Amino acid sequence: MRGAVTQLELVFAPRTGDELLTALTRCGLRGITTVRLTRNRAVMVSYRGGALRVHRAFLDAPAEVLRAVATFVCGRTRAERAAARRVVLAYPVPRDEYRRRRREPRDARDAPTEERLAAAHRALNTERFGGMLHPISIRVSRRLKSRLGYYRVASADEPAEIVISRRHLRRHGWDEAIVTLVHEMVHQWQDESGGPVDHGRAFRVKARAVGALPAARRPVGSHVNAI
Repeated sequence: MRGAVTQLELVFAPRTGDELLTALTRCGLRGITTVRLTRNRAVMVSYRGGALRVHRAFLDAPAEVLRAVATFVCGRTRAERAAARRVVLAYPVPRDEYRRRRREPRDARDAPTEERLAAAHRALNTERFGGMLHPISIRVSRRLKSRLGYYRVASADEPAEIVISRRHLRRHGWDEAIVTLVHEMVHQWQDESGGPVDHGRAFRVKARAVGALPAARRPVGSHVNAI
């Protein structure tokens, strides 16, 4: 009597962009030729043409999350892609995965604008957050090009801060910069409330409550499909 042959297939988590591309292709991804791993704090997944950028924390994501990434990129309906987007944004990214950037030195020429932004932060804190946010350093960056701004969590030796792009201010104006400021204040609220700093459900609920746009990217620059 010949016994049945049992095969055990070991599936290893991807460790590189190429390996992640292979795993995503198995999950239904189509039309993507390269995957670049990032540590971007604001955008988890973005793609343009055949290039896909994915936060490196997704190397350890379970199969259902990888399937959601694939569906976000090449889902056939808007509803299908929206459902996938929710799954992707709900995936927790550990704080130690966030890239720590060297702080850009302040430029004295930006001091008046930084003071104006700080005053706006105080007013918005009272009007929209019930005064619960702590005072925070706000800096204008001359280095940011594609990003509108970001919230930087505190480290062991540096306090938290909000950074707004000078290019954003010059190209899109004060009103758009305030929209960005409120968005980053929601991240500040997440951080000071002890939650993850991400664009998940808690972020979206709070953003709507305070009149901020709940999306990670806004259509004020070049078109990029991103979450």
